[in-house]
Amino acid sequence: MTFGFAPPPHTSPPTSADSAARLGRMLEPAEWASAGIPLLRNPRDVVTGLHDRHRPGPSTAIVAVLDPQERVTASASFTEPAAAPDGWEFRNALLTHLRRVIPHDLRLRSPVRTAVLLYCREGEPRWTETDGAWMWGLRDACTLHGLRCGAYITLTSDRWQVLGEGRGGRRPGRPPTDKPGASARQVGPGRIPAPRMTAARSDAPRMAAPAAPSRSAPRSTGGGAPEAHRHTAAR
Repeated sequence: MTFGFAPPPHTSPPTSADSAARLGRMLEPAEWASAGIPLLRNPRDVVTGLHDRHRPGPSTAIVAVLDPQERVTASASFTEPAAAPDGWEFRNALLTHLRRVIPHDLRLRSPVRTAVLLYCREGEPRWTETDGAWMWGLRDACTLHGLRCGAYITLTSDRWQVLGEGRGGRRPGRPPTDKPGASARQVGPGRIPAPRMTAARSDAPRMAAPAAPSRSAPRSTGGGAPEAHRHTAAR
């Protein structure tokens, strides 16, 4: 009789069923376009604002919540959590960061705020399987957080692109030398980072300090007689 230990389930190699399930958790451009995603009125302003706020590097995702006037009420950036694109993993990561920066709107009858996702990556702006997994994750996370699912935007070294719409631009772009941040950056309601302030310089000419008198005034002693009048008697 021999004894052995069966390997734990999580160490088993991925099966074809796992791969099929992972591929099922992504959206293709046609599915995304038919999902009724609301169009951004000014995507360039949204992209520029998020880029300036988070300075993303490769494999960095920025999820932002917009109010009805397309103002950013909360946002968070983090690096890609999974090596293989999996919409389920992306959904969980998005939910985790949304819950940290803004309360859910599940009590509302219909969503009021919209979540958008800006993903910074290498390669061409066209759709990839990773983009499809992020789209699936964004749509599912919005449903579970009571938000309207908004635009998915890719940012490469050449340009930014709103997938499913065809709108894009060359600036801002991701500089090739950018590196992902070491930790996630989150901006919640009322916690928008304040600009760095420097001490203000006055334009008025500097005034010289009053010159000290050449000779100090005589000091008074305990008896009230000036020190200058103190003399030593000659013997």
